[in-house]
Amino acid sequence: MNPFGREARTRRRSGLTALALTCAIILSGCGVRLESPPPTEPVPDAAEVVRRTAVADALLVAEQAEAAAAADGVKADISAELTVISEVAIAQAEQLGGEYDSGLGDILSERSGASPSASTPEQTPRAVVTSLRDAAARTRAAADQAQLGPLGRLLASISTSQTQYARSLAQLTGTKGPALPPTRIPEPAEPGDAGETAAALASAGAGPVAIPTGLSAEELSALVLAEDSAGYALEVRAAQADGSVRTQAYERAKLHRGRAQAWALVAGIDGTDQDPRRVAYAVPDTPTTDLARDLESDLAQNYATLVGIAEQGTRAILVALLTEATLAGAQWGAPAIPFPGLPERA
Repeated sequence: MNPFGREARTRRRSGLTALALTCAIILSGCGVRLESPPPTEPVPDAAEVVRRTAVADALLVAEQAEAAAAADGVKADISAELTVISEVAIAQAEQLGGEYDSGLGDILSERSGASPSASTPEQTPRAVVTSLRDAAARTRAAADQAQLGPLGRLLASISTSQTQYARSLAQLTGTKGPALPPTRIPEPAEPGDAGETAAALASAGAGPVAIPTGLSAEELSALVLAEDSAGYALEVRAAQADGSVRTQAYERAKLHRGRAQAWALVAGIDGTDQDPRRVAYAVPDTPTTDLARDLESDLAQNYATLVGIAEQGTRAILVALLTEATLAGAQWGAPAIPFPGLPERA
């Protein structure tokens, strides 16, 4: 073997290595380097999409209401209501977790040279009613379909609040208020005709036909008892009152008694030993209006709790009854609150 040939090859390899290192240093100094993949926004799951949509709706309402409240020519009572609506919407967005910002939006815009959209929604009291009405409908549907029960419960409460504020602002501005969700409690189908019964009710426009699933017998029994005892208490007060209080108490008593019967049928306990209804109940010694407000508030809490327990896709009637009980309490003088049915967020 020629030792001089081996030394020559070693010198050539060393020379090539040095040349490669020199080129790498020169190229790095000139700013030439391999490009890494551009950053991308993480893909949200279904629950995150629902949450972001509800937050966006709340923040839009807050922005519109704040601007409309400060606009020239807006009456003082309307301005005051708009200010409250803006504050409530911000609180709701915060309870939902706030607006998500990964920080990548600005980076991607800078790289692409694109500018963010600068479209400004209409900022009038009537536009706020429309935004509240639309947000309430979307949030109500999301509450029914949310995969997570606690999120569904929060969305149901926010939808109820949006509906209530939309109604009050619509009355102040002479605008069309939101359509209320149907509150007809579905009847349990006879074995073998569940599909026919659901189809018939749907074609007749009878409202939601899904019976809540995922609720225990004890939970349904407690609901039957709550509705029936509320009906009894208002029957007693209707008999003791006169005028509009008597009429209102009687109508609500009849409604609650009917709902107790409907839920007893759903639970399958009507006329059985498990039926919790009694002949009479103790009635608190408080003024009728205070009693009625407390009864409706308690029922709203019951329905909100069950929304968080029932399976997705079967909560619509519970959400609707949460809204209805809250609006009924308002008719007895209960103030609007940001989170109806959720006392822990008061």
